[in-house]
Amino acid sequence: MNQRERVVHPIEEESFRRLRARVETSHLAPLTRAVVERVVHSAADPAYVTDLVCDEATLAAAHGVLHAGAPVVADVEMVAAGITRRTAVCRLKEAVSGPGLTRSAHAVRLAYEQVGPGAIWVIGCAPTALEELLLLDAAPALVIGLPVGFVGAVESKAALRESGLPSVSNLSEKGGSAVAAAALNALLYHPYDPPHHQLAKENA
Repeated sequence: MNQRERVVHPIEEESFRRLRARVETSHLAPLTRAVVERVVHSAADPAYVTDLVCDEATLAAAHGVLHAGAPVVADVEMVAAGITRRTAVCRLKEAVSGPGLTRSAHAVRLAYEQVGPGAIWVIGCAPTALEELLLLDAAPALVIGLPVGFVGAVESKAALRESGLPSVSNLSEKGGSAVAAAALNALLYHPYDPPHHQLAKENA
């Protein structure tokens, strides 16, 4: 999916310059560095450098799928609003709670019915949304699981890592809509060279 070149505002350039002056990220692989830096930038919290859990090969696979047009699902409107260059599916407005089911969990069910397998899920608010996703046979391309809170957040993120699903998560209670959207935006902003373009270059 071709996208116009992103114009970076001078304030953002200076912000990242200061970030890199305070936090060493040059040792990280390209996509991991992009995700870590944008999350740190979104929260002004250098602790995310060691708190985030992500894998370069997983990010590379998700990066390709994302730029090929995979649907993106957000657990809440604030996450969806923070994602740029892509309209995210969010079904929270239509969701209802019930016995043993939160609105966030129901919204995940509704979203999966809409997008099916192979989507990229961005969860930054509700641990119950992440828990529900893990109960479904959703076959996601990537789960950005960064819900925030003192109840269920750490446990749901640990369960995500234990599930073996391709994911980005963090170890602590921290998280939230801004950092979850930032992790997805890092993949959207990172340059993408489709495989057939790369082959053309190599054969030129």
